[in-house]
Amino acid sequence: MAACKWMASAGLALACALCGGLATAQDANRDSVAAAGNSAVATVPEFSPKRAAAPGASGRALDADVQDLKKQVLDLNKDLFLLEEELLFPSNTQVAVFVSMDVGEFFGLDSVELKLDNKNVTNYLYTERETSALIKGGVQRLYVGNLKAGEHELVAVFTGEGPHTRDYRRGAALKFEKGIGPKYIELTISDRESKQQPEFVVKEWE
Repeated sequence: MAACKWMASAGLALACALCGGLATAQDANRDSVAAAGNSAVATVPEFSPKRAAAPGASGRALDADVQDLKKQVLDLNKDLFLLEEELLFPSNTQVAVFVSMDVGEFFGLDSVELKLDNKNVTNYLYTERETSALIKGGVQRLYVGNLKAGEHELVAVFTGEGPHTRDYRRGAALKFEKGIGPKYIELTISDRESKQQPEFVVKEWE
């Protein structure tokens, strides 16, 4: 009987020891899992608004650089164009002819043929957009070339649609003296209200 009690007591103690060890192992496992979780959380990279905005700022800077480069190219092209004109048409021999329109109610411009000293130098066909720009006050450089000093004659022939939508062709002429320095001439198309007809005038710029 005493041996049975002792075995029962020893079995109970062993069971308690086993339970205690199991509980300790479970607690250790929980601590390990918690530590691992904390470590995993710590290694997740944090979101930084500044870092995300960096590509946008870089793109804006690149756009600014591209626009600046475009402006430099345009300025360079302009300088090259002016230099080319100075070389091709020096001021002491240069002659330039311009076209302007006033109102344009009695004449729709289609083309202008230009002759210098009985030689055809240009024949320009106009688009609707170009004539509209002239009517709004634009001035077109129709021709630029070289002439030696002395007396010259310019003849301009205007073709288009006249009053009552009829085909219209008129000419205007100017004799001028080319001296030292550039010569500028303007072809002006205007409406003559009194005659209900277009008027074509060729004049020198002072």
